[in-house]
Amino acid sequence: MRTVISTDRAAAVELLRQGDIVALPTETVYGLAADALNPIAVAKIFEAKERPRFDPLIVHLPSGGWLEKIADVPVKGRKLISKLANNFWPGPLTIVLPKREIIPEIVTAGLNSVAIRISSHPVLAAIVREVDRPLAAPSANRFGRISPTSAQHVVDELDGRIPLIIDSGPTEHGIESTIVAVSADQIQILRRGPVTAEQLSEFGKVSVAAATQRISVPGQLPSHYAPKTPLRLVDNIELLAPQKNQRVGLLAWSGAFPRAASPLETRHSKMFAVVRNLSEQEDLREAAANLFRYLRELDGLGLDLIIAQRVPSRGLGAAIMDRLERAAHGRARAQDTRE
Repeated sequence: MRTVISTDRAAAVELLRQGDIVALPTETVYGLAADALNPIAVAKIFEAKERPRFDPLIVHLPSGGWLEKIADVPVKGRKLISKLANNFWPGPLTIVLPKREIIPEIVTAGLNSVAIRISSHPVLAAIVREVDRPLAAPSANRFGRISPTSAQHVVDELDGRIPLIIDSGPTEHGIESTIVAVSADQIQILRRGPVTAEQLSEFGKVSVAAATQRISVPGQLPSHYAPKTPLRLVDNIELLAPQKNQRVGLLAWSGAFPRAASPLETRHSKMFAVVRNLSEQEDLREAAANLFRYLRELDGLGLDLIIAQRVPSRGLGAAIMDRLERAAHGRARAQDTRE
């Protein structure tokens, strides 16, 4: 199969209506879309991504009018759900609700719930409205790998596996949507993302779901978003001692990385073959937007190891750390030991 990169929205609409799959830009990461009401089309997502069938998909709605067509909005929580939708849709918030029979089992991995959102990206929004059917759209990468934030990233992952990629430049947020479950006045965060706990707390009591072996929404596997190169997390790079002759890359958080020329900076230049700084301004939104792009760049340099500095766990930093911890899962944490 030849994969075409294009800006032709009409071609995307036609393929989706025919039951095919298309990579589309969203405000979070690029997604691999199919008609969510067509189980054969949705199966093509799983095949292209090599995604296990136990991992459910997020459904993107053409408009708010579709919400009660595919979800059975509970009476207890209806008011809170409405407030969240009014304040965060369109945008990077996904709400998990009881599903209606119209949604195929393959979309929800056999669960009785469905994860729903409305995207704010103008290209996706225009295409899903034109198709006038909900689109299932997980990230457009092979399962477990780094999520794509540009059309080229999708090519790197899925070239020859899908017919079309709609290119709309780099994504805004750079990490996947926040996923929540709602009951009465309670909001439970099932996956951290661009909409923070602090923002959600304005509307109800917020809790964060504990780690679990049971997958109820995307992004809950302990190992996910992973580069091929081993990744280690550290608190303080100044106490780090890489092995001799080891080519190490640094994913830096600028709050602890020196900016001016100094003996310490010279030492860092000798320690690391390459450095990517998530945000020179110590801006968590910029750091989130750069996260997957820089991880992908470092992963392509043939390094022996990637060292990632921990970022502050406040606000959006909690979502960044969630992605880094899953990317490093199963690998021993780098020791902050003196030379």
